[in-house]
Amino acid sequence: MRPASIAVVGANERLGSYAAETLRNLEAAGYEGEVWGVNPNRTQALGRPCVPTIADLPTAADAVVVAIPAAGVPAVIDQAGERGCGGAVVFSAGFAEVQAGASLQQRLVDAAARHALPVCGPNCNGIVAMRSRTVLWGDAFLPREAGHVGLISQSGNVAVNALATRRGLRFHTVIASGNQAVLSAADYLEFLAGEDELDAIALYLEDDGGPRLCDGLAACAEAGTPVAVLKVGSSEAGARAAAAHSAALAGDQRIFRGLVEEAGAAWADDVHELLELAKTLAVGGRVERGRGVAIMTCSGGDSAQAADEAPRVGLDLPRLAPGTRRRLENLLPTAATAANPLDYTAMLWGDGPALSEIVSTLGADPAIGQVLVFYDQPPGIGGAAGESWRAVREGIIAGAALSPVSTVVSSTLPELLDDDAAWRFAQAGVPAAAGLRTGIRCAAAMAGRTGEPGRLRAIAEAARAARVGGTRQRWWLAEHEAKELLRGEQIEVVPGRVVVDAGDAVAALEELGAPVALKLSAAAVRHKSELGGVALGLCTGEELAGAYRRLAGVAAEHGGAVLVERMAPRGVELLVAASADAVVPAVIVGLGGTWTEVLGDVAIVPLPASAERIERALRSLRGAPLLLGARGRPPVDVAAAARLAERVGAVLLKRGLELIELNPVVVYETGAVAVDAAVCMRGLPAAPRTRRGGGGGQLPIDGEGCSSLRARASASTSSSGRPT
Repeated sequence: MRPASIAVVGANERLGSYAAETLRNLEAAGYEGEVWGVNPNRTQALGRPCVPTIADLPTAADAVVVAIPAAGVPAVIDQAGERGCGGAVVFSAGFAEVQAGASLQQRLVDAAARHALPVCGPNCNGIVAMRSRTVLWGDAFLPREAGHVGLISQSGNVAVNALATRRGLRFHTVIASGNQAVLSAADYLEFLAGEDELDAIALYLEDDGGPRLCDGLAACAEAGTPVAVLKVGSSEAGARAAAAHSAALAGDQRIFRGLVEEAGAAWADDVHELLELAKTLAVGGRVERGRGVAIMTCSGGDSAQAADEAPRVGLDLPRLAPGTRRRLENLLPTAATAANPLDYTAMLWGDGPALSEIVSTLGADPAIGQVLVFYDQPPGIGGAAGESWRAVREGIIAGAALSPVSTVVSSTLPELLDDDAAWRFAQAGVPAAAGLRTGIRCAAAMAGRTGEPGRLRAIAEAARAARVGGTRQRWWLAEHEAKELLRGEQIEVVPGRVVVDAGDAVAALEELGAPVALKLSAAAVRHKSELGGVALGLCTGEELAGAYRRLAGVAAEHGGAVLVERMAPRGVELLVAASADAVVPAVIVGLGGTWTEVLGDVAIVPLPASAERIERALRSLRGAPLLLGARGRPPVDVAAAARLAERVGAVLLKRGLELIELNPVVVYETGAVAVDAAVCMRGLPAAPRTRRGGGGGQLPIDGEGCSSLRARASASTSSSGRPT
């Protein structure tokens, strides 16, 4: 990032070539270190001396740019390591991004590993470090002032476009990481967290980053460096068809987002929002949580839009205090109303002192934690009109300096944020966002919570442990074996047992008490109802014997057993699951039973997770009123449900399982019990056991994990009588 010398392998003068553009970019940026070309066919390129090979360099270069055909790259990496160079940026394509290049990329990785040589790429656009004027970049580049925003992007084009934007955005460092064969986005994130004068990071990811990403996010939390994240696509786990409810409702992308939120990072929905969030957080930082925002504009239309949009992102628009309203009434024209949002009307446009006092007055209100001002400036405005915009801008800046809380500026349309004006705001410590909805989203991000470094590191360790072992062998337990496992781990499940004949079934009825459910339990069957594998509400021995005779044949056909269970009384039904098949292990909680797929109302908590943390997640659900008492219903024991979920997560980690899914868990005024259970194991399966009622214990699954059965597991039937 701060090299004293750079070597460009493949140096030439051909217009448009990455090597030549790198040399031109270094010149344009004013890089002051030594630069050499490496090319056996040239003695100089664009005024820079060339040597035949890396071994011929007068000294080991701190940074080596590689811009030659892919086949020659592993040898160059080996030479750079032998020479003692500091690191390499590989522009060359034709590696693992295409099937034929996978072995070539492995040779590159092996060469780098032999010398512990850090490598950016291959198939990347490189690195731009503005403050050291280090432009290891073979694409378009326009020199700008150094700023305080870092960008790490797996997409080269996203990085190229970001460098070209004109929205008051100035970068500290831009890294287009390409294939990430050696260094990953997580490595860059951890490094940038400690960089001087870097105040926020934008992270554009095409994969989940693995446990190392948790380390990078923890480093940012420790350094107080805000992060904005845009994750596109899905990992292999997220792309697989999944019919188990927890997988369908909490696929890899949702668990990844849960991790991002746990880290206190801002989630972006597109590249525009990603850049605006990072820019705003770099200038404005974080603000005090729990206080509202005051919105100020000269347009009633903008005021109405803002009032509609703010609640969607959780921003409160408090009623202004009586003293604030009185002071504003003395400043506003008679056509304006002192309210929040505040339309100060176009009659005050250009009156810098009045606008300054309005900003500071809003900021002094005890309920206000931020002031958001809409400011539109078409580019190219000059003359008297330009002077009026300057007066408004300077009035806002002066008011922000007097205000006790943060002031944010936003245009209403993205193209109405003038670059020079936005940069002037930024230099004055006032973040300027492009677009009304984005501006409100940025204000909400400033009021977001921050991550806990210790917790993030614990999540990273759990994720690493979940990936240990290397085998991708997975298999389901039959339901009765899943419940045996859970009982052994002190997780409350409905009473029941396997039965071997009709008489044993009747005996189980007497032991358990009516009514009972009779169920097929086989690892090979996930969708019992299609096979007629469930009989509910059985109260007499005659009913039970008849149902047993019918189900015993189905069980024999599928290598399963027959399970008798006490019917659970009605209560509030939850989904409680824990999964290790994503970026980090996580517990998933939400409304269960018949509501699971209808509402999709789940919360994700990365593991390890305490009962207190899970209880907060349950209380955040849209359907939380069902738990807390609504429409005259008594509240249920949310704490008991949270303790059960905590134990489920702990068992997943302790036993190295792939998935535990309990749907439903029925929660009562006191206590909670799991009615249905599915457990997916990982590793090499044990030999099937011979037991009362037949086998049905373990079904091996292919290397695609649980998905081959999940695809046929869109429903089962619970002992509470609900299809799930």
